[in-house]
Amino acid sequence: MRQEDIAYVPRSRRTLDQAAVWIATGGYSGYAGIVPGTVGSLVGLLLYLPLAASPVLVRLAALAALFFLGVLASSRLEGIWKIKDPSPVVIDEIVGMWIALLFVPHEIVYFFGAFVLFRLFDVIKPFPARQAELLKGGWGIMLDDVVAGIYAGAAIYGMVSLRTLLGR
Repeated sequence: MRQEDIAYVPRSRRTLDQAAVWIATGGYSGYAGIVPGTVGSLVGLLLYLPLAASPVLVRLAALAALFFLGVLASSRLEGIWKIKDPSPVVIDEIVGMWIALLFVPHEIVYFFGAFVLFRLFDVIKPFPARQAELLKGGWGIMLDDVVAGIYAGAAIYGMVSLRTLLGR
């Protein structure tokens, strides 16, 4: 067998692999030299801004599509790189941020609060985030950040409700 035959990877597979890298790393933002999760969360916030004024059903559909793309892309990268939850994969942070922002009023203070709370919950991994992380492939990569996003979104929503209740 020739060396060329051994190293040959079909173009379609290379294209899928490259697309998976681009999606899973948040447009390569996961390659940030320092704190790639925070950079990925910031990218998530910035990507969410054009959607923020859309109807909630549009945001939910975009979120669901991004989530399933993230599961597929991160699973593929985990298989290619043979590393469990590789640090350049930040699609999970992007999706988690979108969840945290889903019902937040469109004000910079709430967006900033959702960002800070999401990063906090992503780091401390409250129940069941740590358990979700143990799932195989892209499911484990994505679901712990889904949980962190739910906690962050609920905390911000609670703060907004309390502020409204107090009349401020």
